[in-house]
Amino acid sequence: MTYRTVLVEKKEGYAIVTMHRPGEMNALSYEMRSELQDCFTQLENDRGIRVIILTGGNYVFSAGLDLKELSTLPESEIDDFFRKLVTYLKRIYSCKKPVIAAVGGIALGGGFNLATFCDLIIASESAIFGHPELKFGLNPLFNPLRQIVGMAKAKEITMLGQPIGAKEALRIGLVNKVASPEKFMEEAESMARELANRSPEAIEAVKRISDIAPRLDKASALDLELDVEELLFTIAKRQGHMDKFMKALKNRKSK
Repeated sequence: MTYRTVLVEKKEGYAIVTMHRPGEMNALSYEMRSELQDCFTQLENDRGIRVIILTGGNYVFSAGLDLKELSTLPESEIDDFFRKLVTYLKRIYSCKKPVIAAVGGIALGGGFNLATFCDLIIASESAIFGHPELKFGLNPLFNPLRQIVGMAKAKEITMLGQPIGAKEALRIGLVNKVASPEKFMEEAESMARELANRSPEAIEAVKRISDIAPRLDKASALDLELDVEELLFTIAKRQGHMDKFMKALKNRKSK
């Protein structure tokens, strides 16, 4: 898996995908979006990988879409541009494996959107999130943000376009954890290792439920969750997972 704008490092049970256009602050060019799309497809099909960490490194996550490309985009290619943009974001969002965004530095515009399409977000204390698009007459992606922080806060973030620091992001539930610039990748990898030891079928089920259940009434959502639970209960691996859990629980009590 060799790319020009993306670095891939495989570890025991998980992979680290690093956006690598340092001179352009990891601006999401067409090439980078295409490589991310292909990379996630490859990793999803890799049985040795159970979790994916997406990062931009220690100093920047992504400054957003590549404005140089956008400024020279012919009108005849606008439809194709947005179609491919949707395809790349759906590829990451629909990944069957959990995706952790490890955000160091800025995540603006399209970079902010990208982080919200991941399942979990670990932020460095130096992280800054923001949607400046309205200042340029464009609209940010609203719904992924609304699903995380709620309607009122999502309107505030997208309409005002004010930057959000890591501590504020944690307070409003935008990110899951905040760590020092020296430790945030360690935190992300620790979480990845823990998730890699979970049942992949159960993890995939949680992802599916979290996507569908909010669109259902309470009774329908309950039916969905119990149907999925029944399906998982019939999987042959179930007994092994339960035995492992009970053994770990017994060891904790003995201590």
